[in-house]
Amino acid sequence: MNKEFIPKLFSILKEGVSRKQLQKDLISGIIVGIVALPLAIAFAIASGVSPEKGLVTAIIAGIIISVFGGSRVQIGGPTGAFIVIVYGIVQQYGMDGLTIATFMAGFIIIGFGIARLGNLLKFIPYSLIVGFTSGIALIIFSSQVNDFLGLHLTKVPADFIKKWELYFHSIANLNPYAIVISLLTIITIIYLPKITNKVPGSIVAILISTIAVAVYGIPVDTIESNFGKIPNHLSLPTIPHVDYETIKSLIQPAFAIALLGSIESLLSAVVSDGMIGGKHRSNMELIAQGGANIASSIFGGLPATGAIARTATNVKNGGRTPIAGIVHAVVLLSIMLLFAPYAKLIPMPCLAGILMVVAYNMSEWRQFKSLLSGNRIDIIILLTTFFLTVIFDLVIAIEVGIVLSSFMFMKRMSESVNIQNITSEGINGEDLFDNELKDLSKNVLLYEINGPLFFGAARQFQETIINTNIKPKAIIIRMRYVPLIDATGFQSLKEIIKSYNSRNINVILSGVSEDLLLELEKNGLFPILGKEFIFDDINLAIKKSNEGSF
Repeated sequence: MNKEFIPKLFSILKEGVSRKQLQKDLISGIIVGIVALPLAIAFAIASGVSPEKGLVTAIIAGIIISVFGGSRVQIGGPTGAFIVIVYGIVQQYGMDGLTIATFMAGFIIIGFGIARLGNLLKFIPYSLIVGFTSGIALIIFSSQVNDFLGLHLTKVPADFIKKWELYFHSIANLNPYAIVISLLTIITIIYLPKITNKVPGSIVAILISTIAVAVYGIPVDTIESNFGKIPNHLSLPTIPHVDYETIKSLIQPAFAIALLGSIESLLSAVVSDGMIGGKHRSNMELIAQGGANIASSIFGGLPATGAIARTATNVKNGGRTPIAGIVHAVVLLSIMLLFAPYAKLIPMPCLAGILMVVAYNMSEWRQFKSLLSGNRIDIIILLTTFFLTVIFDLVIAIEVGIVLSSFMFMKRMSESVNIQNITSEGINGEDLFDNELKDLSKNVLLYEINGPLFFGAARQFQETIINTNIKPKAIIIRMRYVPLIDATGFQSLKEIIKSYNSRNINVILSGVSEDLLLELEKNGLFPILGKEFIFDDINLAIKKSNEGSF
């Protein structure tokens, strides 16, 4: 039975889960839930929305991704990668626009999964991923400077350059208390794991800073001063109204959410596979991610995807089944129901410190530096995507990055296609063709094509074969190493045959497999070149070329 579209949890429950593993999953789920709490709140605030939106996303999307996903250990929820795109959508279209874009993105991701694009998304160039991930990290870092320094700016521009200009002009307003809280938060997150791994540094930093600010009345911004109270309940689900005009205006950001979410979730699944020695079901994972985004949007949440850091935390704490992810979501729901009123006291500089650590971990500066010493094409893709993300917009960066990567790939592929004139290039034909050339007439040209004959290589193929200085009796085109021919390749082949037929020179195809023969027929080659000129064996093609007349 094909398990491609069966959720991993269903298969695991059918096999059975031992009591020992269940205990590990419960403990891991509790730990991951505690780790996810400050991140969910911080990601929401950094995205320009109220903090409960992040909790709702982690709860609703977290459960769906764990129950219906294709990975054993994936933890779903809001992530830092979405901060930039969510902030941009909220600024331009408002919260309603974000809800609709996320709702649409969910269906797009499900479409990716149904179309079995899960494996294809893994082939997004690494230089492109590092480019926009590093760009996102820099933007997250920049977005937290206001709270880190305690500048108390109520309206910070979305534009990267204008944002820093405002920071420099407002530097006189910095708050020393905010800087101290931010720095102590960063120090706690970095150094606490060296003392103990049982308590997340971010939680310790939040508890200490919140108590200190509340007890001593330290003058810094808090969640309550900026956003008011955090609701201790989930909103009722509401399906957003979507019409043609809405789809047209939001399709671009919806696709960006879908693509970014798909890439990150599969990247997280691949990383976790390496950690546990497992194998996820990529298309089922996409379908679950799509469903999670639809559900998150109707509950008023944010875009969701697989979270690499939280997934890694799950693995390190013994989680090996989706039960851990379900427990993580239940823990967050319990905290929201019981302790949400107290979360309003969390200082903003503390959250800024947490997000700056997240930005540093996202930056992948070592990989960025390594890619800069790589080949020219990867450097172009890396820097283009990075600067477009930072200076302009993540949507533009992803679109341009993918298009640029596609062109670069086509260039590489076209260069890999080798078209040789065996009879005139001085190649050792006896070794290459097992003494086949000895039977070839001197007035017959033999070409060998190695590689796919697609639109990137079609022009080279056509020019190489047509631009010959002699007039042969026949031309043999050997295609034994041609795995595929696309529409442009077929058109070039037709033009070559017509060109030589007009000069009474016959074209013979050799090495044509049964599959390729069917493609030749489908693409209308037989009216131009009869079947009697198409062979699967080179000896038959040479014999045909040596006939006195055709």
